[in-house]
Amino acid sequence: MTHDRTTHPTAIPLPVTAATCLEDRAHLERTARLGLAPGTHRLRLGPLTPLAVDHTLRTELGSPDGQVLDARLVRSWEPRPVGPDEADSPLRRRLHELRAAFRAGSAEQQRVAARLALLGQLSEELLREVAEGTGLGAAEPDLWAAELDGLGAEQDEQAERQRELSSRLAQLAAQERQVAAALEETESRPLELRCFLELTVQAEAAVDTVLTVRHLTACALWRPAYRAVLGDGRLRLASDAVVWQATGEDWTDVRLTLSTARSALAAEPPLLHEDRLTLRPLTAEERRTVAVEVREEEIATLGAAGPEPTSELPGVDDRGEVRVLTAPAPASVPGDGRAHRVPLGSFTGRAAAELVAAPELSPLVSEVVSVRNESGGPLLAGPVELVRESGYLGRGELPYTAPGAVVELAFPGSDEYRLVREVVEEQGSAGLPVAGRRSTVTRTVRVHVSRPTAPGVTGEQVVTVRERIPVSEVSAVQVRLHEQSCDPRPAELDAEGIVSWRLPLAPNARRTVTLVYEVAASTRVTGL
Repeated sequence: MTHDRTTHPTAIPLPVTAATCLEDRAHLERTARLGLAPGTHRLRLGPLTPLAVDHTLRTELGSPDGQVLDARLVRSWEPRPVGPDEADSPLRRRLHELRAAFRAGSAEQQRVAARLALLGQLSEELLREVAEGTGLGAAEPDLWAAELDGLGAEQDEQAERQRELSSRLAQLAAQERQVAAALEETESRPLELRCFLELTVQAEAAVDTVLTVRHLTACALWRPAYRAVLGDGRLRLASDAVVWQATGEDWTDVRLTLSTARSALAAEPPLLHEDRLTLRPLTAEERRTVAVEVREEEIATLGAAGPEPTSELPGVDDRGEVRVLTAPAPASVPGDGRAHRVPLGSFTGRAAAELVAAPELSPLVSEVVSVRNESGGPLLAGPVELVRESGYLGRGELPYTAPGAVVELAFPGSDEYRLVREVVEEQGSAGLPVAGRRSTVTRTVRVHVSRPTAPGVTGEQVVTVRERIPVSEVSAVQVRLHEQSCDPRPAELDAEGIVSWRLPLAPNARRTVTLVYEVAASTRVTGL
């Protein structure tokens, strides 16, 4: 195609061929083939998204015989047409038809109202004529009766017409609201602000070359998502990229790249402010007491209770290292602002399952499935859909997992188990007044685990029960586990205070776990 020098050239299509989605924006690459004659040419390409960032615009010609002299983005305001258009969808055409019918019905209702008002005036004039004629002795009862009957019949007819129109308009208004809501949910609004690329190119000889345009755009982002399918002792974990973009144009069959780079972060170090540290002697009250605070720390362990739901979209967790993922096949992402999943890859590994109960968090028993990350790269943190052979079970959270590390997912367990938790607390004191007395709090936690099963069920299953005890960070407060009073004795106690038991349960069996621990503090301690 050869383009002559013109003042207002016809726009040349400039589609998106590659897209790199960042955490809160996207870098787009567009290409167009140009056939240029010798000389200087002014070209108009597009339309582009009006959200393109002007100062990030970069152009490149694929031939050394051509040179880009000037490139700029030009935006114009084009209001949407009021009436229907040939490119409208059937839903939008239906909306235009309903609005046209409503306007016609409103006009007809106004005409009927004017007719009724006129008939009311005629009725008043006729009654005045009857009164005057009767007073003058020129009565015409037959004529007046016929006129009053005809006028009343027409008033009744117009009033009935007005009621029908009111009912019809109410139905049209309800249908219009429904169609408008459906259109808002299914289709994006056409752009009123349009953007084109105006390019000035100089060619030393006739050349057929490819123009490449790159720029940033807002209203585009991505997040990782996963789908875990468990069956026959193996777990298949599929990685997807959920992409949103509301740039006003569709990305069709583009080379899609996903990056965790944060280009919005400042590249310069923060300013340093003076921070003075001063020493002062303790007051008499501070020397007599030790102030402590009891706080809850969230520990990233799997159990029956999942993470708290949130309406905010979390960021991409890449552990501080930029990760770049590439879609294996061309992807299409409509510009409707909705979530679209793009497959990135999957792997299947042998799964190890364990039944885990956390009675303090939930009365349910979960199945924790472990599999080694064999995807060849890290798994970024994101939501995961949990699926068994029987179907979809729910959603969980997959934490950041390095290559070769173990992935742990908590699948919802069955209702085969029952958990009942009881807590008994006793307060007391110990020690001599001379040596310093200590206040103590002894807590006894009992967890009753039962496995009611249907007739014919055989086989023993092992359930891991997890409880917790406080962890002290100050020497004035001590936490001690009474292992001799625990029944059975715990199988494990980690540094974060998680106590674990492994209970074998036969069908219709019932076991009780008892945990006893003591929190002791001197009388100087306040805040417990």
